Amino acid sequence: MPDRTRDRIRDTKMQAMNAAHRCVLRLSGRRLGARLANMAVCTVTTTGRTSGQPRTVFLTAPIQHDDTYVFVASKGGDDRHPDWYQNMVAHPAFLLEPADGRGPLTLVARTATDDERAELWPRIVAAHQGYGSYQAKTDRTIPVVIAQPAPG
Repeated sequence: MPDRTRDRIRDTKMQAMNAAHRCVLRLSGRRLGARLANMAVCTVTTTGRTSGQPRTVFLTAPIQHDDTYVFVASKGGDDRHPDWYQNMVAHPAFLLEPADGRGPLTLVARTATDDERAELWPRIVAAHQGYGSYQAKTDRTIPVVIAQPAPG
């Protein structure tokens, strides 16, 4: 199967999972789906890097403390960065709504430095072992994103 076809199939599956999760949250009044594999689930709305339009996805935050959220741009171990990550690099400010109903919060994202990633990665894998297997599937270093309220 050509790579482009395989990539489109993977992307479609991820979009379908996001849509299903959104339905479960909405239909359950946020009682089901607020946590996934013991991680906080968040609705994240970025600005599209080329379109400038809002783009919304569900992300898990393996590390969350107060209003600081850590995300992993794993895309399930794919060799490509997820679109949401590329959007955050282009437009760091984004809207976050935790599935527990708090928010929305405006946060600013940045990619963790190598030292920060080295410190965070063991905690990330401890929260969800799947991230370790995702890293093993790809040659790219999976980015870790730190999102915090804008200073000031």
